[in-house]
Amino acid sequence: MEVREDILRGWFAMWLAQEDTGILDLFAEDACYIESWGPRYEGAAKIKLWFDEWNTRGRVLQWEIRQFFHKDDQTVVEWYFRNQMQDGRVEAFDGLSLVRWTPENKIAFLQEFGCNMNRYDPYQEGPAPKFREETARWF
Repeated sequence: MEVREDILRGWFAMWLAQEDTGILDLFAEDACYIESWGPRYEGAAKIKLWFDEWNTRGRVLQWEIRQFFHKDDQTVVEWYFRNQMQDGRVEAFDGLSLVRWTPENKIAFLQEFGCNMNRYDPYQEGPAPKFREETARWF
């Protein structure tokens, strides 16, 4: 399990440093990566393309791992993420990644799930809920 956790820490560190230090070594050649808001990347080469291209438009400011859960060939990692895009927009959310591993401890599948940080109690003013008029941006 420690090897898998180190691999995921390395993946997060690449984003923080904006430097590919071995994407093609971390992901299986036919890996699938699904972002929380919909984009899907098929194959390690496409994942690398996305990483390289995205880092021309933005910067990951924080990607903090909170905890890991392991079961057989799967890992779930809970994290907090914050980035800033070139236009100045800052995005932040809590999330989980579901990871499936190859027998060689390469990432075969990774799917992100995000949770909006802009939380509130819709029942704060009584039994009739009052929901905010806003569109979810990532989910």
